[in-house]
Amino acid sequence: MKRLAACIALLVLASGAQARDRDPPHGFGQRGGYANPSAAIAAEIALAQLARDKGQWTAFKATAAPDAVMFAPAPSSAMVLAQAWLKNRPNPAVPLAWQPHEVWSSCDGTLMVTAGAWQRGDKHGWFTTVWQRQEKRGYKWIFNDADETRDAIPDSDMIAAHVADCPDRVAGSRPGAHPDRPKHGKPPKAPVVPFDPTHREGRSHDGTLTWRVTADASGKRDFTAQMIVDGRMQEIRSDHVNGD
Repeated sequence: MKRLAACIALLVLASGAQARDRDPPHGFGQRGGYANPSAAIAAEIALAQLARDKGQWTAFKATAAPDAVMFAPAPSSAMVLAQAWLKNRPNPAVPLAWQPHEVWSSCDGTLMVTAGAWQRGDKHGWFTTVWQRQEKRGYKWIFNDADETRDAIPDSDMIAAHVADCPDRVAGSRPGAHPDRPKHGKPPKAPVVPFDPTHREGRSHDGTLTWRVTADASGKRDFTAQMIVDGRMQEIRSDHVNGD
């Protein structure tokens, strides 16, 4: 386990270095934040460890944003508000084990998407998580989904990290000097969005990364994430679950 943790730490450092190479001067995004894919990997590792120590649903509740959404396990497979659904939810006897394989970050680091594989006993599958930077600079998840696959997903030797293109900066402006940026680079509070069990979407504060999920009564659902790459918005992740 220690050897695995050391290997993961090296991969996290490498992904952070890749991100810094693509950041604008001083690593600042449009609103003074910066891309740091290693933070999302660290959040995934911490969540997995907490699930082993305290229980799966206890860990998910502790790391969920107040307005986070998820899909309740079958048979309902409905989109639910995570904090309400997870409250006092009994933990499964054996928690899932999972490993992130890839991470995508907005230029300003306010939003990141992770994807990877999970296992429990003889079952296995994929997962996708959307992480949002909080006012105190930590990250909480705002969307999580997973599904079972017939074949196990191969292990990944490296965690691939990707950073969105940064918006053009006004000539002569210094990093972090945006007039609308809150003090200390804190992201502004997101507006309260009424819960809709058929649809949810979000975007980074600089608009370089977006995500959207739709669902219907049968449990069928679709997730897509897009990011600015090579100057245009491109799809980076797409998940489809057939439902019942």
